[in-house]
Amino acid sequence: MRGIETPVVKLRRKVFVEVARVAYESENVNDDIEAIPYKITPNEIPQYRESIYRERAIASERVRLAMGMSLRPQDKPVHITSGLDASNISDKYYEPPLMQVIPSACDKCEDNVYEVTNQCRGCMERACATVCPKGAISVDKDGRSVIDREKCIKCGKCKSACPYNAIAHKIRPCANACGVKAISSDALGRASIDPEKCVGCGQCMVSCPFGAIADKSQIFQLIRAMKKGDEVVAEVAPAIIGQFGANVSLWKIKAALKDLGFREVFEVAQGADVGAATEAHHYATEVATGKIPFLLTSCCPAWSMLAKKQFPEMVERVSSALTPMVATARSIKQKMPNARVVFIGPCAAKKLEASRRTVRSDVDFVITFEELAAMFEARGIDFATYEKEEPIHDATGAGRGYAVAGGVASAVEQCIREYYPEVEVKIEHAEGLTECRKMLTLAKAGKKNGCLIEGMGCPGGCVAGAGTNIPVEKGAAAVEKFTCDSSKKLPEKDLYEIQLP
Repeated sequence: MRGIETPVVKLRRKVFVEVARVAYESENVNDDIEAIPYKITPNEIPQYRESIYRERAIASERVRLAMGMSLRPQDKPVHITSGLDASNISDKYYEPPLMQVIPSACDKCEDNVYEVTNQCRGCMERACATVCPKGAISVDKDGRSVIDREKCIKCGKCKSACPYNAIAHKIRPCANACGVKAISSDALGRASIDPEKCVGCGQCMVSCPFGAIADKSQIFQLIRAMKKGDEVVAEVAPAIIGQFGANVSLWKIKAALKDLGFREVFEVAQGADVGAATEAHHYATEVATGKIPFLLTSCCPAWSMLAKKQFPEMVERVSSALTPMVATARSIKQKMPNARVVFIGPCAAKKLEASRRTVRSDVDFVITFEELAAMFEARGIDFATYEKEEPIHDATGAGRGYAVAGGVASAVEQCIREYYPEVEVKIEHAEGLTECRKMLTLAKAGKKNGCLIEGMGCPGGCVAGAGTNIPVEKGAAAVEKFTCDSSKKLPEKDLYEIQLP
């Protein structure tokens, strides 16, 4: 759960910190990686599981994922470092699937089950039994209601009718958070993610109370590339403001990134400026003129993947504008041909976007704010005492506003009103994949013609991404201030012409 230092959050951080330390400091990588589960669980008394052996087994799988490797086969035990040679390279991309359920960590939560709790008073009215259309509710010897699961059709009428709220609806948290219905149960009742449906948003991961779902990381490969002497350059998403402390400026973050080993730092918001100008141009020349019925923004990879997977006939309606990540990366590589570009942001789905064949030459690594925080800790950088700063002025307020829900649409609308004042603009936006699906369904039915439609896979926008460190509300407030304080508000009108090859 983001913004709260739960044991799950702390455990994930410990894993990333130890992997980062090995990458930075170790001369005997295999042995030091094998030792990480013992550093994470140093005592012989388990904290969260029934045995220390299970805790360390789970920790071992977390380490593998944090190293960018897949989970070990369940039918044959191998070392944590098995396959490390193939992963210990600086151009390692994510092997699908990105999101994985750690089998030994999953608690086999019941999914979509109604159950009478001890709140039942055994009342005379028994409205729950009266409204049940299948006669699934009876009364036990103590006068309390009991639900027969064989008869229950899970309509929820009993729950609605109970005056004491004594009937619970058990929903698997990860499945409930998945807006594309990619999570089901395996033969043993554990959560299972369908990679054909999954769009990599990571909302399942941050919703699992057992920390049983994790994504793969590139921090090990990234650090090894810097240690090797590669010209590694960071591009930071605008949602980074506030993620490392309320008073930690972008200038301070840039200086700290250079202390980690990055050669240079750029704002992804400069790519967002290109996107805003481009989509404003597309809307004015294509949607407003009736050439196409509507236009879908392109910056959120989870939203784009949802459209392409579940609404393939609408693929051509996704804007051809480069995503801010890619536009910025291409700009960097034009200036610095030998650069290895690292996108640092709030989004797990960006890891999949960077793995696409058409993007691989532009973006070499993707890490989240959560992973970056572990790198800072591994190198002893504490923003409570860190004083260094380096100026950075790459973007406008419009591009920086992309980080919040509605920010993309607002930036494009501002550009249209400024540069194409004769064009009437209609804006729609949806946040959360469930709402995005509804929006796309309406657009498919012709109910959103003439609109620019922004979709954000995470409720709240990028500041609600799976790789963030602070509550969504604090992140949104920090970005709003960052946007308002920007010295330049809008990109140039002709910026859309910089759609780089």
